[in-house]
Amino acid sequence: METKKTTKKSQQPIFLPKLLSTIKTYSLSIFWGDLSAGIIVGIVALPLAIAFAIASGVTPDRGLTTAIIAGFLISVLGGSRVQIGGPTGAFVVIVYEIVQRYGINGLLICTILAGGILILMGILRLGAIIKFIPYPLTVGFTSGIAVVIFSSQLKDFFGFKTGDLPADFLDKWGIYIKTFHTFDWTTLGLAVLSLLIILLWPRLNSRMTRKIPGSIVAIILVTALVHFFNMPVETIGSRFGSIPSGLPTPVWPHFTLSELKSLMGPAFTVALLGSIESLLSATVADGMIESRHRSNTELVAQGIANMVVPLFGGIPATGAIARTATNVKSGGRTPIAGIIHAMTLLLIMLIFGRWANLIPLCVLAAILLVVSYHMSEWHAFKTLLRAPRMDVAVLIVTFFLTVLVDLTIAVEIGMLMAVVLFMKRMTDVTTVREIKREMDESLAEEWEEEEKGEGLSWRIPEGVVVYEMEGAFFFGAAELLRDVLDIGRTFPKVLILRMRHVLALDATGLMALKDLWNQCQRNKTQLILSGIQVQPKIAIQKSEFLKQLGEKNVFGNIEEALKRAQEIISA
Repeated sequence: METKKTTKKSQQPIFLPKLLSTIKTYSLSIFWGDLSAGIIVGIVALPLAIAFAIASGVTPDRGLTTAIIAGFLISVLGGSRVQIGGPTGAFVVIVYEIVQRYGINGLLICTILAGGILILMGILRLGAIIKFIPYPLTVGFTSGIAVVIFSSQLKDFFGFKTGDLPADFLDKWGIYIKTFHTFDWTTLGLAVLSLLIILLWPRLNSRMTRKIPGSIVAIILVTALVHFFNMPVETIGSRFGSIPSGLPTPVWPHFTLSELKSLMGPAFTVALLGSIESLLSATVADGMIESRHRSNTELVAQGIANMVVPLFGGIPATGAIARTATNVKSGGRTPIAGIIHAMTLLLIMLIFGRWANLIPLCVLAAILLVVSYHMSEWHAFKTLLRAPRMDVAVLIVTFFLTVLVDLTIAVEIGMLMAVVLFMKRMTDVTTVREIKREMDESLAEEWEEEEKGEGLSWRIPEGVVVYEMEGAFFFGAAELLRDVLDIGRTFPKVLILRMRHVLALDATGLMALKDLWNQCQRNKTQLILSGIQVQPKIAIQKSEFLKQLGEKNVFGNIEEALKRAQEIISA
């Protein structure tokens, strides 16, 4: 009965939105908390949606559209109670590169592809696997993204007359150096004022400062200054034109087969970033409200949102850690708060959209400088520099590739390095050693204690060789068996391979065992396996190697294996 209950509990549905679970116990008191949090988060999300869009190389309205539609869908369909979705800083670098290389239409196609990949990841129940992405890799590309965002905002912060900036990091800084003398004192002064407001506002520590973010205060005050004193600085309206007061009509983007092929790489990067960011955000939120999110449902919801948003001209979206944390701290406890956040943004767009044209770009640059600082995780970066050398290598390579080359390449090479690092470490802890005859007496006590053997002559008979394996026997360690089991020209009559500490066996490890068995067959040596665990035994059975070896040559402990060896020697 107990087994049935456990099995039923473990078979959770792939897609079960948290909204359906929370609505059953919903009450008016919970609604008031969700309402307050939703409005506050909507106000917080407004400048970030606009700023992330501009930093990504697209118009501000695309950021607002993304925050509204993706925010709504992620809350309605997601697997977290309090997740807030929308455009985030994690996507700025990759979106900018895609727009520069493939144009807006290419970005829309890429986002749809990424959405499909996210849905597939959820269906395949890969939500838990995403959590095993190595920490040095995530810190490396996150810090790299922060540096790129920081460098991309210096033009608007200082008011440089540079024209359109290239995507390449070094080329961008080369232009900054050449045009440094063109900076504008008015723009720089307003940017510094905005930065001071954002940093000092929370320190006032009043009820109002806790409810209203410093970024909104900076936008209102600096925009008012520019408007009433007619200051000559660049605004959203002067660069991008007016922001529409409403959502656009959905349009399916056109594409060709060659475009789909070329965009698959960036789409995988967008999907990987989106999955990591959303599940990390959901995990952080779980700790704040003592709940548990449904990772596969969250991935499916993120995928649906990213497939729908491009139809309205939006950009990639994912769970936003800062906005989700703000939601929790403001009293949000169910997905209704996220829905209200999206409705708040929509109302702001409908009613105050035309006023957004007056916002100076230097204010948004100041906001993004603060975002990039918090995103840099420099404390974690500094700590990781004292980690083992291979971890440091993954961190540094991923960081510099993100900054200097391309985020897609950085993630791919970083993952490859992490896999190689894992293989190296697993190989290092995998050992194969021969048990010598002179070790008989010391091993007798160990074996008797561990395997409760009784009445056994512990002396290894002449003509019998015993090897013991420890660790995971996978493709990274398979060659170790071939190297260590170098029996030489004279083969023993019986070779016992003790596998009590081998918990995992893959196809390459299995092939190494078959090669050993074939070698034994050629030299008239009987191979015996001892202490084989569940997973390796299942792998051997499925491959039919057990039939070749013979079940009579596979034993649960060393005592039985030595008895079998004695029978063969005596025959």
